[in-house]
Amino acid sequence: MKAPLDLDQLQTFVSIADTGSFTRAADEVHRTQSAVSMQMRRLEERIGKALFEKDGRMNKLTEEGERLLSYARRLLFLNRETLAAFDDSRLEGTIRIGTPDDYADRFLPEIMARFARSNPRVELTVVCEPTPGLVEHIKRGNLDIALVTHNDARGQSEVVRREPLLWVSSQNHATHEEPVLPMAFGRPNCIWRRAACDVLDRQNRDYRVLFSSFSATVIAAAVLSGLAISVLPECALRPGMRVLGDADGFGALPDCRIGIMRGQTSQPDIVDALARHICESLDNITVPAVEEAGSFDFAALPFTKMKRTRPNQIMPGW
Repeated sequence: MKAPLDLDQLQTFVSIADTGSFTRAADEVHRTQSAVSMQMRRLEERIGKALFEKDGRMNKLTEEGERLLSYARRLLFLNRETLAAFDDSRLEGTIRIGTPDDYADRFLPEIMARFARSNPRVELTVVCEPTPGLVEHIKRGNLDIALVTHNDARGQSEVVRREPLLWVSSQNHATHEEPVLPMAFGRPNCIWRRAACDVLDRQNRDYRVLFSSFSATVIAAAVLSGLAISVLPECALRPGMRVLGDADGFGALPDCRIGIMRGQTSQPDIVDALARHICESLDNITVPAVEEAGSFDFAALPFTKMKRTRPNQIMPGW
């Protein structure tokens, strides 16, 4: 039976992947560069594969190195989670988090599972509202932390994820070919709505807003039923949706930037812990898979790398 992997070596390996440098990784793990190089030689011997290759003066991960990286992150997370479970000084209290429902549907299961396992004594209160409402809650002290759509005009948030904003229609209807485009959008102060209207106006496309709602479920229902088209971030794509692009006459949209906002809180340690879990979760969550055939498997998503969605691809049905 082979000996288990060394967690210290895996931590160094992840640090190299994150910093892009043996030297900077050595600073992070508080070792000399020669010690880091020795650790990686031993890890390669243990795995039996080359994990790095030269790219000019830089070292980059090989295909096998990229494959090991996801496993290494999972092992290190499980190690932290195990230690936290036996830590008598674990965090206790209540924390209030806010998020729009389109992010809640895709991101909260992973975030809540990670945080609850590591901090079982912390009560999590979740508020689902559009970003403008969450910003006001943060300002008024009603929330400790919020996952929001970043907007420079609304206040400072720390951007933790970027995704393309996409035009979407139903795979079973030709709604996007109608002479006057029926649209489903968020409320008038939604930045995705303004971005979409700006593109349509520049292209001189005729459209009318048929449905307006802060609920992502309502917008998705309008799209899937063929009543309207809309714009959604990649994470919010659902089975039965078709992505529209230049070939369909729809211009490029700005990226969706997802950020964290922190409020004034008497429990900064809990907020910091949750913020770390959010960042780790969003780093591991991938976009819905687009396959030529097969099922739409949410359970397989968290640690599986998938290709970005392309225009004219269709999300498989349930």
